[in-house]
Amino acid sequence: MKKKEENLSEPVWNQAELLDRVDHDQELLRELLTIFRTDFPRTIHSLEAAVAGGDLKNSASLSHALKGMLSNLGGRRAAAAAARLEESASAGDKASLKGGLDALELEAASLLPELDAYMTEVRR
Repeated sequence: MKKKEENLSEPVWNQAELLDRVDHDQELLRELLTIFRTDFPRTIHSLEAAVAGGDLKNSASLSHALKGMLSNLGGRRAAAAAARLEESASAGDKASLKGGLDALELEAASLLPELDAYMTEVRR
């Protein structure tokens, strides 16, 4: 339970971390955000299908991919939710897949508007 409490104290998105990661290169930042906005919907849709089908292997693999994507953008809370889902799938815990997916989608729903707003900002 402590992990969840600590996780909620983190910001939804760590903009400074992302800016540091790209060495404040606005062009690279735009490119990363554009790639993410293209890849994320496909990956989450595939994950939803894997979870619905009880496919542990694909659920673990897709959660792992999302964890990396979200981490790279400074979305630590969403990345942590993806990591928990990956752990459940890797452990063979089919019963917790749906709840893990719901938690990931909730975190992503908080993160995506912030990324979209920032993307609009960096396009100027």
